[in-house]
Order: sequence, then structure tokens, then C-alpha cells
Amino acid sequence: MAGRGLPMMQPQIILLKEGTDSSQGRNQLLSNINACLAVVDTVRSTLGPRGMDKLIVDEKGEVTISNDGATIMKLLDVVHPAAKTLVDIARSQDAEVGDGTTSVVLLAGELLKEVKGYIEDGVNPQVIIKGYRKAAQLAINKIKEIAVKIERTDDVQFRDLLLKCAGTAMSSKLIRSHKEFFTNMVVDAVLKLDQEELNEKLIGIKRIPGGGMEDSLLVNGVAFKKTFSYAGFEQQPKSFKNPKILSLNVELELKAEKDNAEVRIEDVSEYQSIVDAEWTIIYSKLEAIVNTGAKVVLSRLPIGDLATQYFADRDIFCAGRVPAEDLNRVVKAVGGSIQTTVSNVEEKHLGTCDYFEEKQIGGERFNIFEGCPATKSCTLILRGGAEQFIAEVERSLHDAIMIVKRCIKNNLIVAGGGATEMEISKYLREHSRTIEGKQQMIIGAFARALEIIPRQLCDNAGFDATDILNNLRMKHAQGALWYGVDINTESIVDNYEKFVWEPVLVKTNAIAAASEAACLILSVDETVRNPASEKPQSGPPMPRGGAQRSFRGRGRGIPR
Repeated sequence: MAGRGLPMMQPQIILLKEGTDSSQGRNQLLSNINACLAVVDTVRSTLGPRGMDKLIVDEKGEVTISNDGATIMKLLDVVHPAAKTLVDIARSQDAEVGDGTTSVVLLAGELLKEVKGYIEDGVNPQVIIKGYRKAAQLAINKIKEIAVKIERTDDVQFRDLLLKCAGTAMSSKLIRSHKEFFTNMVVDAVLKLDQEELNEKLIGIKRIPGGGMEDSLLVNGVAFKKTFSYAGFEQQPKSFKNPKILSLNVELELKAEKDNAEVRIEDVSEYQSIVDAEWTIIYSKLEAIVNTGAKVVLSRLPIGDLATQYFADRDIFCAGRVPAEDLNRVVKAVGGSIQTTVSNVEEKHLGTCDYFEEKQIGGERFNIFEGCPATKSCTLILRGGAEQFIAEVERSLHDAIMIVKRCIKNNLIVAGGGATEMEISKYLREHSRTIEGKQQMIIGAFARALEIIPRQLCDNAGFDATDILNNLRMKHAQGALWYGVDINTESIVDNYEKFVWEPVLVKTNAIAAASEAACLILSVDETVRNPASEKPQSGPPMPRGGAQRSFRGRGRGIPR
């Protein structure tokens, strides 16, 4: 019985399904931070030119070797609900900018690590969130203020800028030893696109195992692997100048009747008329195609042996079962449109190109369309030893292509190698001294977190990080804006003068995404995990009436 003057304890009512796991409070917040730091430790060693690669084996046994942050995060199969936030920001950075995916994960983890002690000391997470949002906005504004704008007045100078930015993006990749070869290839590929649209999907990438990396080539047009061919294909011409190209989604072969098809006839001669009708239909289609004047016929659906021989006799090239992605790129490049019927095909439905050729590249044959007038397009054909190696080259080139694209659209650049992060860190540290209260500590923590980028670059290269960071702090305090880590000489250098350049968008997007992720994780103080749904029991089928007995007493009208 409660004593006089003491309030009676109210019973706690929890309206959750039995078996629900609920964790809350400061311990839950610290647990979420620890989970994120564990994920960050996985990708930490991949940052920079001396970063290591990760070998990941999925549940199917497929092997991936990569040091691309977004690829690693995607393949890690993170199950912790809070740590999945880091996977999301890596993907968003990859989709928006294309590079800086490892940096954004590292930065988010360091932001959480810096305030872990404050959480343990009882600082309210909302105070930290407020300070981080303020610091992130100050940092982004400062980056835009110090950024250097490259005017596109001289095409040669502008191309040189693109080469420098692409080279910086590749310096941390597997292909850094062939950086000069691939930077030229990437810049040429992006400059071949329509400069207003800059649709990177019009840059096709094909992989051919075998040969060396420098056997890779850039095709000024669309190229795709030779499709399955029937008898008669070898008699077809394999090259044309200024051909008309017809793209179809039509099947051009005699098909066996379906199992449930039924045709009733009363006379044997009627059977022959049915067979003749099938041949008449396909011949009328083939004749209609020939009458269009097309010299190259592509179809998403099969083109059979009858059609192949028919086209060969009339000096027409055909390819069936063309992958949808390749056929769409061809149509965008050569013009015209994909037809679902061969009736009423007009001149406007046909495309054209300067030159078509079927060509042997390595161990594969490729169909190549060059000089496409409708939309500028190109194809990168990559060579190399192992399949996993070529796949990593493709991921590296994708990052570089996205960086060059961003440079063309936003011609603001900053120096890389940790120079920008050190300058912003100095700026925030000075700003924090002008304010009072807890916000001074929080903004100071944000400033310290930014130093993780140059520190990790040093650690991955085997340098003395403490010594190099002290030298960088001294240089930036003296007003040396672009001093960062020099990987080649194990010292510090003006990275702007050394042409280690990155688009502003890489830095601003990374800081914004990392701070938002950190604030999101700090704002969670409870995790409610629903129990897994019970699987139905296996066994003999339920007898009649079993459903009624299983719901006994749960509803009106159900017999006991």
C-alpha cells in the first residue's frame, strides 16, 4: 500500500506485438554510433592514391575487387538499421556527383565519432544537431567563396582543366598507372556528347577480356557485340557507307504453333493452304522491309534463318535479338524510331550514319555505327586480363566521366589532397572562437572532423599523419590556401599549382550529405524492431473445419 503523500505508480502499458524488440535512450544512440563507426572502418583504407582494394564475395560466389566507396557499401549487405544510412549517402553521392563516395562515408563517421564523448557526458543531441547544421552551412558557403572559376574562353585551356579533374578522380583508382591514356579517352568521350544535354547514358561501355589496358579504344558512335546469327549470315555484306537503318520490335521467323492451338480441317488441301498462309505472311513482311530501302535491319526480337537468307540474297545486313539498351542507343544516335510493324514504314522512321561495319575486336565481333547525325554518342571498348579487373576499370571510368560532366556544367574548382578540408577546418575553428556556449564545442568538433580526409590520406600512404597535419595547420594559418598532402614526396605542397583539382560539387555535396546523415543518426533515440512473421507450419493439409477450430472463441458465430 502506498504511503501517505506518495503518488501511486501508474502501470506501464505497451501496445506492441509480443516479441517486439525495443531499445531506447542514450545507450541506443551510442550503439548506433558504434555500428556506423564499424562500417566506416571497412572503407577507411580505400581512400586516396595509396588506398587498398577490397575483395568482396557475395552469396552467389561472385567476386568483386574494388576501392570505390559506393560499390563496397552496396555489396557489404549492411543489416544494422542506423548504419544503412551510410549506404544511402554513398549511393546519393555516386548518383549526384560520381566521385567522393569514400570521403562522404568517412566524414559522416568522423562527425559521429567527434561528438560521441559529448553524448556520453549527457549533452542533448538536439544541441549537437543544431551546431552541425550551422557548421555545414558555413563550410559550404566558404567553399563556394574560395572556389576558382575557370572561364571557357579557350577550348585548349578548358580541355586541360577537364583532364586535370579526370586525372584527380582516377588517381585513387586501379588504373592510375595508365592515367594519362584513360583521362584523354574520358574527356574525348564526354566532349563528343551534346554539350547542352550531356547524357552520360549515351556513352556505352563494353568489356572484352584479353589484351592490355591500352588496347582499349573509343568508338565515335555506337558499338555492340555481334548477336546470335543463323545460316546465311556469312553471305551478308559487313560494311556500308551512308546506309538506311531500320529498327524493329518484330519477330521475323516461322514459329511452331502453341500447345493449345487448334485448327480443324476437312480436307488435306486445306492443311497446305494454312502452311502457305504462314509463309505468305512472313514473305510479305520481308518484302515490305526490302521496299523501305533499308540496308541495315535491327530487331529486338529474333530474326530467323529464312529471313537471314532472304536479306543476304538482297545485300542487306540484319541482326536479331539486339539488347534493348543497345537498340535504344542506336535509335537515339542514328535517328528514326523503333517500329512494331513493317506496314507503312516511311522515310522519317529510318535512321542513317556515315559508316557501318562489323569488325573483329579481340576475341569478339562488334557491329559499329560511326558518324551518327541525330545525337552524338560514343562507346568505350575496354580490354584487360581478368573480368574483375575490367569491371573495376569500368567503375573507375564512370566516376571520371561524371566528374568531367560536372566540370562542364559547373566550372568551379578547388584543390584536392585534403587542402580544401584543411582550409574549411581552419575557418570553422576561428569562427567557433567568436561564439559562446555549447555551440563553440560543436562547431569545433565539426572542424576537427574535416581533418579526417588529409589524415587518412597520410595513414593509407604510410606517412606520419601528425607531423604532416601540423605542417598543414601552420601553412593554412599563414594564409596558404591550397596546401595539402603530397603523396609523391611525403610532404605538403600547393595542390592547386600541382593541378590536383576537383569540382566544387564533390566537396559541397559530400559535406551536406555527411552532416545530414550524422544529424539523422543523432536524432534517433529508440529502435523498435518488429518480430519476424511466423512461417506456416509444414505438414499434412488441414482437415475440414480446422480453420474454425483454430479461431475458436475469437468471433461471433464461430462454433466451439
